[in-house]
Amino acid sequence: MNERPQRSPWLFIPTLYFIEGLPYILINSVSIYMFKSFGVSNQVVGLTSIIMLPWVLKMLWSPVVDMYSSKRSWAVCCQLVLGCCFFGVVFAVHLPIFLLSVVAILIGAAFVSATHDIAADGYYMLALDKTKQAFFVGIRSTAYRIAMLAGGLIATFAGILEQKTANIPLSWSIAYGVMAVILVLAFFFHRWYLPVAEARRGTSNERLPFAEAFKSYFQQEKIVAILLFILLYRLGEAVLARMAIPFLLDPVANGGLGFSTAQTSLMRDVFGLSGLIVGGILAGWLIARFGLKKCIWPMALALNLPNVGYLYLAWAQPGLSVVYPIVVIEQFGYGVGFTAFMVFLMYIAKGPYKTSHYAISTGFMALGLMLPSMASGVLQNLLGYVHFFLLVLILTIPGFILLLFIPLEDKTK
Repeated sequence: MNERPQRSPWLFIPTLYFIEGLPYILINSVSIYMFKSFGVSNQVVGLTSIIMLPWVLKMLWSPVVDMYSSKRSWAVCCQLVLGCCFFGVVFAVHLPIFLLSVVAILIGAAFVSATHDIAADGYYMLALDKTKQAFFVGIRSTAYRIAMLAGGLIATFAGILEQKTANIPLSWSIAYGVMAVILVLAFFFHRWYLPVAEARRGTSNERLPFAEAFKSYFQQEKIVAILLFILLYRLGEAVLARMAIPFLLDPVANGGLGFSTAQTSLMRDVFGLSGLIVGGILAGWLIARFGLKKCIWPMALALNLPNVGYLYLAWAQPGLSVVYPIVVIEQFGYGVGFTAFMVFLMYIAKGPYKTSHYAISTGFMALGLMLPSMASGVLQNLLGYVHFFLLVLILTIPGFILLLFIPLEDKTK
């Protein structure tokens, strides 16, 4: 009589991964629009990619999440703290030392968000059996992308407020305040709804020394090829991603396309991400049906080939009617290729430390994104946009080569 009612994964998986994605997009993408609105240069925008550092380092404290309390408790508490961090941004945008203050708060939020990622991904593996994990990978990826869509909408909202009020700090203060309220509401909802999927304390196997989690990860077969693949699979995309928004915003005279914040965010982070969501759903269905081994090559092509479109845009500098389909196609391809990548990371997470293994993999993934992103602003400034996007295409080659060496078996279905 006192048992908790059955909780449907059709509700708690999408909401959990929506909240996992929302801080990431606010910290790493929406902030770019904000920095550009405040007149921050492309070189500095690139360097602010240091904000991604917590996602690189999260492997160092992932065993703590494995060993103490429960994944559910970690996830729920992180959501409340994240809400408080974004309330901090609401006030920091009005300070004279705006850039330093906001970056410091976002780095703190990134540490909490990275911890939430560890807990949510571990909870996913504990709350669902293997069949449901494979089935819901497309759903969770879609929920994560819907969070990015929400981030795009809030950037569009901030851009409209900029035009209406002519007050940039107020516009971004309101935008981040709305997101802070959503995270606090998510805390209350998940505290009530998430089912208990594990004991509050780990089993004896989970409480082995921290070193065992890392040792077992690096003892995997073909670990060198795996690590290089994780670091380089998205190399071209990593260099492009940080400069795509500045390219759309920068004046035509500077090689950009000269769109407003509202136009750019609506194009890339609303319509573009809609294409990304469709790509993620399609990729999850195809992998579940045919297996990763058969899908990963065409999905890697889908990730990288659409980048040719940005080279054309930089050369021709066309209008909105041409830019929209190119941006949507590029994002659709990214959704396909990224879903295949995440399934591979889940596949190599094995044994009693699978939560830690997955966190280690995503840490290296973040490193492979952060370092190229930090260099992207300097490269763009040196090369100009046309040659910069040509470099992006060249940098996709290592990922294709490494596909020949990573372990792939039919059981990745």
